[in-house]
Amino acid sequence: MEKTADTTPAPRADDRTITVALQRLVVGVVLLVLAVGVGILGAAGVADTPAIDVRWNGVVDRFTSLVPFAFAMNFLGGGWFATFVVPLAGLAVMLVLRRPWAGVLVVAASVVSAGVVQVIKGISDRVRPEDMLVVSDHGSFPSGHTANAATLATIAVVVFPRVWVALTGAAWALAMGFSRTIVHAHWLTDTAGGAMIGVGAALVVASALTVSVSREAARRDRVHKLGVGRAP
Repeated sequence: MEKTADTTPAPRADDRTITVALQRLVVGVVLLVLAVGVGILGAAGVADTPAIDVRWNGVVDRFTSLVPFAFAMNFLGGGWFATFVVPLAGLAVMLVLRRPWAGVLVVAASVVSAGVVQVIKGISDRVRPEDMLVVSDHGSFPSGHTANAATLATIAVVVFPRVWVALTGAAWALAMGFSRTIVHAHWLTDTAGGAMIGVGAALVVASALTVSVSREAARRDRVHKLGVGRAP
């Protein structure tokens, strides 16, 4: 008996997955628009150096004992290490875990976040605090280090949706933002803007990859359960 070709259509994403993708897109776009808006206001001189920034820049002088910690975060969160090593390491980890689409998410979100940061830096052209303890590029708003940290934290939650992952990611992003103000590389609102961009960029990219990443995770879970079930 002649076999006929399998014409069964590929499984379609369920409504919940589509809803999640749309939610990520909306939240991500809103955060990016807010960050761009603040950057434009800064360029216009409307929100150059708010009072809260001046006050916080003085408050962090009380944490001089944490300056070595801030120097370490300065290395981990920026420069060649954060730009190349971290995304490529994330990609490698995802490939080892057989999560190639998650690896694409790591790299794509990192690239988009870094690109948006540089564009807004050019728009805002905000001056950094005068008492800066590290060498940094032009433009204070937004904080690229904080954006990198927030991007990674958001990616981690998307790929591994666990409470402890979210708490760890939030702690990492907050610590990075705090460290940037300790070395006076950024004003407080710069770190808030960086966080918005990091989360926003990651969510926008994740929205485009939600279906692929979700199917990949479900497939891996099924394989894992089958493996456990066959174990003696």
